Parts: sequence; structure tokens; C-alpha cells
Amino acid sequence: MAEITPSGHLKLFLGYAAGVGKTYRMLAEAQQMRREGADVVIGYFEPHGRADTMARAAGLDTVPRRRIEYRGAWFEEMDLAAILRRHPGICVVDEFAHTNIPGSRHEKRWEDVLDLLAAGIDVLTNMNIQHLESLNDQVQSISNIRVRETVPDWVVQRADEVVMVDLTPRALLNRLERGVIYAPEKARRAAENFFRESTLVALRELALRQAAHEVESRETPAPAPASGERILIHVTADPSTAMLIRRGRRVADYLHASCYAVHVAAPGQEAEGDGAAVERHLNFARNLHIDTRTLRGTEVARTLVDFAQLHGITQIFVSRPPQRRFALSLITRIVRLARGMQITIVADRSARTERAAD
Repeated sequence: MAEITPSGHLKLFLGYAAGVGKTYRMLAEAQQMRREGADVVIGYFEPHGRADTMARAAGLDTVPRRRIEYRGAWFEEMDLAAILRRHPGICVVDEFAHTNIPGSRHEKRWEDVLDLLAAGIDVLTNMNIQHLESLNDQVQSISNIRVRETVPDWVVQRADEVVMVDLTPRALLNRLERGVIYAPEKARRAAENFFRESTLVALRELALRQAAHEVESRETPAPAPASGERILIHVTADPSTAMLIRRGRRVADYLHASCYAVHVAAPGQEAEGDGAAVERHLNFARNLHIDTRTLRGTEVARTLVDFAQLHGITQIFVSRPPQRRFALSLITRIVRLARGMQITIVADRSARTERAAD
């Protein structure tokens, strides 16, 4: 996707679970803006049958959804083209991390929002912390659920404002039990899975820390990358590489560091089909705005460390897949060669049983 520089103002309401009140708070702010004379429309709103939330949308102009046929069924999505024609001052867009039905202009709703911002339209939107790309593995370790719909960190960093919408886990569970969040059967399943109190407590702490980081990063000018750390992420065909890329990107963001994702193509070391896996990982890194490189060399560790020394790398991130003798030997050689650099070896937890979640 081409780089888009937003000119509209983006305000993001961040929560840690469904039902904490993100959409309610977003609509309340939209109503206040309308009372103050702003031209506000709802571009997309998903009420989930919650009466108090639906009441908050009353009186706001709504752009009708676009109906799309896919595999013999009809679906409704935000009508990006209609909103751009209408060109309101402010657009309310629910569920920022949503994946659009094939046939839409963009794959992801956050890409639709970037188009609105580029057109000079201010946007109010929302998401939960589990949808932030760099936290995907951490959320899985907390909840044992792999969240499939994610938003790249660089998109969230473009938000002009990030507001944490908070509710204690006990109060959220009370809302769940009263049927405020989901219908009874769905609420029962939620209480047995994602809505366990220990999970909610951990996710809330994660969201509070992230919200504090987002506020601090907007108040404190970032130091120039050239004056600080430089991070190199070793890219291979192993599935653990996706986890490694997320971890390296997140550390780079916190350190305001330059970040490289580097693959070394060594003759005879890649089995047939591994090239496609490597390219997927490199594309994933590019989507996270990481500088990617493919190097040629017969000795992987030496080629990687030579690149690191040439580019002033201070930290190298490598994964440690379980029971892979070649990988362990490679790590040993990298550690031996990379004098003066910090080597971060990230354990592979991909073998854990996981469930998918949107």
C-alpha cells in the first residue's frame, strides 16, 4: 500500500475488552461535537444490540452501508466512497481493526480510515489492545487465543489522540452477567474463555501501559534514530519469525531505534518452499515499516554480523526454535562473532495450543 500522509485529525479510543464503553464514549463525544456545530456523520457503527449504545447514536447523520455479495451471501461494510463524496467534517468509524469483505476497496478498515484522513476528514474510531500488532504474541500468552485482526503499530502512532476507556474487570464481568454486553449464550461462552477475570486483569494492565506510552510519545519529542540504538531482526522461514519481528519492532518503537529485518540466502540451506515463507515474513516486516534486506552468503552468521557491523547495529534479535540443532549452532556463532552487540534470543512459543479470535 502506498504511503499516505493524513491531514485529518485521528482520535482513537482504546480499551482492553468488548463492553468497556469505547463505542459509547466515542458516540458521546460525537454528540457533543454536533451540539457545538460540527458536521458529524456515522460512517460505520456496530451496536451489538446494546440499547444504551444505540441511544447514543440518535440524531447523528449516518452514511448508509455498502452491500457486498461474497460467496452467495450478502454483507454490509462501510461505504468509503459515499463518505468521501459527502465529505463531513468528522466521521465516526467503529471497529478500527475490522477486516473488510473481499470486493471492498481495502482489505482493512484502518486503511479506509487513512483515506478519510488523507481527504481532510477528522475521524473518531476505537479498538481493543489485543488488536495492536506488536502485542499479538503477548496477548496470546495471556489469553491462549490468537487474535487474527490486527492494526500495525505505525498506524496507531499516527493517531493525534489516544484515549483509554477504562472499567475494572469486576465491573465488566458484572455487565457481562447482566446481559449488557452479549446475549446469554454468547455471554456464557465468553465467561468461559476470554472473559476470565485473570485474563481481563492482565489485558487491562497491558492497555494502561500502552495508553501511557502513547501519551508520553506524543508529549516528548522522539530522539533522532541516528543517535541511539539500531536493531537487526534475523528473518528465516521458521514460523517463529513473525513473533520475532513483532518483538523487535516493539522494542525499536520504545527505543526510537532504526530497525532492519535481514534474511541471508545461503545455497543449500533452504528446503524447497521455504522461499515463499521467507517472503511472507519480509512482507510482514515491510507492513510494519521495517527496512528489509536479503543478503547472499555461504556462511549465515558471518554474513549477518558483517552487515550488522557495517550498519552500526547495537542489538540483534534471533529466534530459538525448539529442538533445532542448526538454529542453536547458528546462534552460538552469531554470539561469538557479534562482539559489542546485544544478542536477544527469543524463545518460540508457537507450539502452544491456540484458539483463533477476531
